[in-house]
Amino acid sequence: MGESVAEATITNWLKEVGDEIQFDEAVVEIATDKVDSEVPSEKKGILIERCFDVDDVVEVGQIIAIIETDETEDSIVEDNSTNNQNENLDETQNSSLEIVTEIEDSVTEIISEKETKINLETGFLSPLVKNIVKKENISTDELSNIKGSGKNNRITKSDILTFLSNRNVVVQKSLDSKINIPSYEKLEISDFSDEVIEMTKMGKLISNHMTESVKTSAHVQSFIEVDVTNIDNWRSRVKSGFESREGQKFTFTPIFIEAVAVALRQYPMMNISVNNDKIIIKKKINIGMATALSDGNLIVPVIKNADQLNLVGMAKTVNDLASRARNNGLKPDDIAGGTYTITNVGVFGSIMGTPIINQPQVGILAFGAIRKMPSVIETEEGDYIGIRKKMIISHSYDHRVVNGALGSKFIKAVKEYIENWNSNREI
Repeated sequence: MGESVAEATITNWLKEVGDEIQFDEAVVEIATDKVDSEVPSEKKGILIERCFDVDDVVEVGQIIAIIETDETEDSIVEDNSTNNQNENLDETQNSSLEIVTEIEDSVTEIISEKETKINLETGFLSPLVKNIVKKENISTDELSNIKGSGKNNRITKSDILTFLSNRNVVVQKSLDSKINIPSYEKLEISDFSDEVIEMTKMGKLISNHMTESVKTSAHVQSFIEVDVTNIDNWRSRVKSGFESREGQKFTFTPIFIEAVAVALRQYPMMNISVNNDKIIIKKKINIGMATALSDGNLIVPVIKNADQLNLVGMAKTVNDLASRARNNGLKPDDIAGGTYTITNVGVFGSIMGTPIINQPQVGILAFGAIRKMPSVIETEEGDYIGIRKKMIISHSYDHRVVNGALGSKFIKAVKEYIENWNSNREI
């Protein structure tokens, strides 16, 4: 799942115990802070045990399911003897015994882990539920009165949280009655108290990632105003032909990414990362594109080798990644390897923003809303006031390794590329 992924959440089991599974067939769906994925089976066989429930958080390396296969110890020993023909029979027998011992130890460990999930009176409890039970000091008697909504009436995380919410209301009502509050002064807590909701797993990880970025980098910003009148007019002229020919929308995003890619070639010290006191200059220009999801979270798919794509290829790549991001169709490789990031705060109506750097990169560019603005237009006959379409772009960069001159020159290069756009260009 990638070097930075330490755990995942089980979101859906695709196979039941007793089902036959083919090699490389998806068994379970999981979610990490970066992407949702299916986990395929490495063997053909029968699913005999699922070690975790839906919503359980599993660390990388843990056993999540047990599959019975047709492989035998004899076949393992035979393969071993074939590959090591110079070994004698005693060594082969010792190897077989070692294999048997390893299998027994593995089974013992799995059984031990499963036994810890059995409560005296409440049946199966997932590790997540057990942690909540311990933290909230829920007694065995209280657990026995909770009606589970999970499979085989198992108690789920939702059941526990509902119970805790109701328990708080009961405790408050009990306190009210003890201090003899008149009935006309009593208020239903469920109607007037603040609602407490738990952050999603992705939300927690994004929160931590942003906090750590602010702690790590010395953030500083530069701003510049860009006249996008020519590009806007050009896009209005060519987009209908592109959309009818390619069957896809043609937005401003691929144009902006092309401008950033050109600027990164011009200023390669913006295309770096920092590792302790080492600076790593990236040879590839891989531009991350911050994409808002329907649940309010954010994900950053990456356009690989952006400087090598023409505008048609860029537009198709942008549309593909954005579509799959919103439909949970991204793969781990789609969000890996970014060297610089952009975000379009203008789509939400903001005229500018000060985004947080996506570590371990050293810069992120925010494009603001395009607005009609009165502007001084210079001509050979003199200056006059006219209406132009303008946008503010803001550059957040890491002041540990990027000084103000480089940070400002970089966004000026982006501005000049956009303002000098060839209006006769075809796509």
